Parts: sequence; structure tokens; C-alpha cells
Amino acid sequence: MELDHFDRKILDAVQRNNRLTTEELGELVGLSATACQRRLKKLRDAGVIEADVAIVSPEAVGRPMLMLVSISLERDRSNIIDRFKQAIRKTPEIMSAFYVTGEADFVLLICVRDMVEYEAFTRRFFYENPDIKGFSTMVVMDRTKVSFAVRIDK
Repeated sequence: MELDHFDRKILDAVQRNNRLTTEELGELVGLSATACQRRLKKLRDAGVIEADVAIVSPEAVGRPMLMLVSISLERDRSNIIDRFKQAIRKTPEIMSAFYVTGEADFVLLICVRDMVEYEAFTRRFFYENPDIKGFSTMVVMDRTKVSFAVRIDK
């Protein structure tokens, strides 16, 4: 999809605050509310806007511990990778997952209540999976920046 100046302004604005009314959005980007509504629908239908979400504080819902985990698989076969991706998608403790290059095959962001829950997770998800060669955990000390915003060049 070809994005024009107005599409880019709309994307930039809704990444910062997706609760703007179409009237407020129109004022920000210089279009009518109706034009903004049409453009938003087009951007969503084309998959440019993948989702409208709220960023929830892990601490506020009793899951203050975040871990970044790098995972190496036993073999680089497509069926193993596909099976692992399916397992990731079904696992609620995994907030984000990335299939990466380098020493690890995947990097996961995991959110749990405490170390007891994380240990149970590792036993269930890593140790019981014969396709996993190894994993390395980094405990997040501070969420310095949390965003899903993509830089939009206008």
C-alpha cells in the first residue's frame, strides 16, 4: 500500500494515542473526521495497522517479573521451527517472540509473577521440549522504554 503524507500523519498520531476521536485526529492531521475514519479503515484493512491495543503494566496485574530468554534449537529444520512457533503463540507467559539470526534461534520476552512461576515455566516449556538445545535467561531490572511505535518518516 502506498502511504501519502496524511496516512503517515495519521499513523504517527494513533501510535501515540489510539483513543483519539476522529474529530481530534482530523484536527491534528488537517483532514475532516470522515476522511480520517475512511483512511483508518483502509489502513486497518490493508494490515498497515495490525492491532489496536492497550499497554498494560505488568506490576499492576501482579506479574512484575520480566525475562528476556534466548533459545537455541537442536536443529534448524523448518518443521521444528514451525512447531516451536506454534507453541510460542499458545503460551500466555510469552509476551513477545522473535525468530533471530546469530547464536540463538529465538528471543522471548516472558512475564511471570515470581521466580517460582518462572521455574515452573522453564520446566514445562524448555526442559520438556526435546527440540530445545539450550536457553539463557536475563532478568529485566527496569522497563526503560515500552513502545510498539514504529518511526514514521513524514
